[in-house]
Amino acid sequence: MTQGTIRLDNAGVVLNGTPVWQHVTGSFAAGSMTAIAGANGAGKSTLLRAILGEVPLAAGTITLGGLRARDFGYLPQARKIDRAFPISVTDMVLGGAWHLTGAFGQAGRVIRQRAADALARVNLSGQAGRMIDALSAGQFQRLLFARLLMTDARVIMLDEPFTALDAPTTRDLLELVCEWHAQGRTIIAVLHDMHQIRSCFPHVVLLCGGQATWGETARILTPATLRRAYGGTDAGWPDAQA
Repeated sequence: MTQGTIRLDNAGVVLNGTPVWQHVTGSFAAGSMTAIAGANGAGKSTLLRAILGEVPLAAGTITLGGLRARDFGYLPQARKIDRAFPISVTDMVLGGAWHLTGAFGQAGRVIRQRAADALARVNLSGQAGRMIDALSAGQFQRLLFARLLMTDARVIMLDEPFTALDAPTTRDLLELVCEWHAQGRTIIAVLHDMHQIRSCFPHVVLLCGGQATWGETARILTPATLRRAYGGTDAGWPDAQA
């Protein structure tokens, strides 16, 4: 298998006795950019967590092509992050450099400058000294992206990164994701907006009924597959006609 390629072979996950998806086979090539789509409850977030080893497989295998834990950068859904924890914007960004400082290491001048540059890249320079609970939803999501900038991860995994964000914030962060892809990083993102998927993500995994349809976006996101995945008429598809 090619170095850096993530492959699932006949993989399946069962949670609380209920199959989430099964017999899933496909691969994320090194440097590829893939969206994961599907209706609520289809197992999109579970797929990310299974790749990360946070959810055990009930069947099959996932191979990581030589990638290590430090090669992955993961952004969970923002609503699952406790913003009440008393930490400043700068300190949270510095947490993304744990691979350089260690869990309890001190950040030197070079790393602190990198953190400042990361905040500037996401337009948060003026928020560096604030506590994270004082940020708006859009500012907090920008902060999470700045933290990812510190990781130097080869694989970026994003779980609903643009949900409930305004258009300017979405545009800026999607531009950053495209920059990462241009740098040769592997991008895997759970998304709901079909326009974003069609315009920016060459590949897609569409989860439906415990199965995965995997391949080039233009070939997979057809009216027939969308109707099967989301049900009903075109109006039931999330931004399907955008």
